[in-house]
Amino acid sequence: MWKVLKIKKRELGLFKRDFLMKFGSELKIYSPKVMIVKNMKNKLIKKEIDILGDYLFCYHKCFKKKEFSFILKNLKGLKYILTEDGKNQNEIIDFINKCKNAEDKNGFLTQKFFDLNIKKTCRFLNGPFAEKIFEIINLQKNKIDILLGNLKVNIDKSKFIYNSI
Repeated sequence: MWKVLKIKKRELGLFKRDFLMKFGSELKIYSPKVMIVKNMKNKLIKKEIDILGDYLFCYHKCFKKKEFSFILKNLKGLKYILTEDGKNQNEIIDFINKCKNAEDKNGFLTQKFFDLNIKKTCRFLNGPFAEKIFEIINLQKNKIDILLGNLKVNIDKSKFIYNSI
């Protein structure tokens, strides 16, 4: 059974160790990430960003039993448990599968995870246009026509990461 947990980022190692001591080694943790490359002072800086912030998905077969939720609440590094019942399991599994299908070989989400629409305003997260705002004019299979200020540019979908504003 999957649970959505909010954890203290700095205490993730403590949380994993404490969890394994109490429940055993069958723990699965999933947290979707994006790799952002920024240009700062003529140096490229790579940064991993968790798209869910402090939240992560955690799977263990013992979560089906109610008594384990009480033990889980007292683990070091855990702020709180977002899901307490099994009603949302299908949505959680669908979201995790959507993320995994959009990952590259290094486990980072690619642009195909994010939905795009014409006339949508977006911001580049990496590349030479990092932090620049643009508007989508036309969508094609592998390319996008954008309006960056007064400049019309055709870019490759797979080489840049951007999100809508």
